[in-house]
Amino acid sequence: MALAIRDVREHDLDAVLALNNAAGRSILALDAAQLRYFYEHAEYFRVAEIDGHLAGFLIALREGGDYASPNYRWFADHYPQFVYIDRIVIANAYRRHGLGRIFYCDVHSYAEVRVPLLTCEVFLEPRDDVVVLFHGTYGFQEVGQQRMGEHGPQVSLLARDLPSYAYVRDTWLEHGGLPDVPWLAERERPARHDAAPRRLAGERRP
Repeated sequence: MALAIRDVREHDLDAVLALNNAAGRSILALDAAQLRYFYEHAEYFRVAEIDGHLAGFLIALREGGDYASPNYRWFADHYPQFVYIDRIVIANAYRRHGLGRIFYCDVHSYAEVRVPLLTCEVFLEPRDDVVVLFHGTYGFQEVGQQRMGEHGPQVSLLARDLPSYAYVRDTWLEHGGLPDVPWLAERERPARHDAAPRRLAGERRP
């Protein structure tokens, strides 16, 4: 089995959209415009490819964006710097193969050289103890709760401290930036098609 974790490409978007919208109630549906927003704005948008087939994806955003997700906004109101995991989706055929942990390790590696905190949320209504346990064993701690809208589900807002960040900041970020090596490079995003991007809401759940 050949596994590759790589940045999303434009030709992947139709498959990503289909995978997202086939994930069930635990993942909010997207339309093509919302997915395009992520393609153009998300700092981290990577897919897992197994033997040439799309097996999953993870989308994460930095602070400072105009993203209207209530959970992203909660973190923006409480922390100056963070990477927010918006959603992770694994195709049914590739679940229980460890892809979730591989993605979380990868986004952790991306985040820890840029920010002090990795954040996400899990739904408490309905509560999924497997998901709660997964995040607990990965070092996330609850930092708050909120209800998503007047009639939406209660969510637990989670954060994981990234202790390597302080060293990276003092050694590189405050002295010219990260080394110019491929594995530290930012994702190359396409030019934005509008001057004032729409505020789009979307939530994730493993």
